[in-house]
Amino acid sequence: MTAFPGGTSVSRLSVYTGACADGLEGGTPHLHTASTEAYVVTGGRGALHTLDLNGLRETELTPGTTVWFTPGTIHRAVNRGGLEVVVVMQNAGLPEAGDAVMTFPPEVVSDPAAYQEAATLPEGEEEAAVARRRDLAVEGYLRLAASVRAGDPGPLLRFYDSAVALVRPRVAGWRRIWESTVAAETRGTDETLAALGRGDGGHLRRAALLEAPAQERWGMCGHLRAHDVTRPVIPPPAHP
Repeated sequence: MTAFPGGTSVSRLSVYTGACADGLEGGTPHLHTASTEAYVVTGGRGALHTLDLNGLRETELTPGTTVWFTPGTIHRAVNRGGLEVVVVMQNAGLPEAGDAVMTFPPEVVSDPAAYQEAATLPEGEEEAAVARRRDLAVEGYLRLAASVRAGDPGPLLRFYDSAVALVRPRVAGWRRIWESTVAAETRGTDETLAALGRGDGGHLRRAALLEAPAQERWGMCGHLRAHDVTRPVIPPPAHP
């Protein structure tokens, strides 16, 4: 097996600065439809704002904080000064293939063409487009949060329905990714345990060191140094 442990992915995140309409600095509110996400805070300070059918929650983020949130949890990273995070994502490949849905207003998120237009970062205009889509997602998020505070889960439930409709055409492709990564890792562990149970350590002879160099890109929550763990490289031998 050559996948990152557990079929997960890892990236380093510098959370965006610049104030939104409500005066907070940080990332674009969104959810994941199939994958759990984890934050391991490595520097700075901030907060994680989350919204689900249980209500709103604010979790302080300081170095050492480790939190994770399941599919359907709308999350917004708030930067209060130099917030740096290591992000671990379940199901490597799925988040990169459209698993995330941003909290654009209902008239946008219910229209696949309008959603695609709002989510796209045109080449050469990435920084301005990141700000535009963040502001639009914050607008939708604030409306969802106000409804939940008022005891009305209807808008959030409708947002969930729209999110499912948006990603449904991608699911067959996601399944192929999952079968070749996470499921393959699980089958590999099963085979390893069976071999060890027989006293067979043949897999130890195939030991290898793998590496995934960082790739800089614009993320939803901040500047990403993402590691493509689906295509690792094997460093050349070197003597210490």
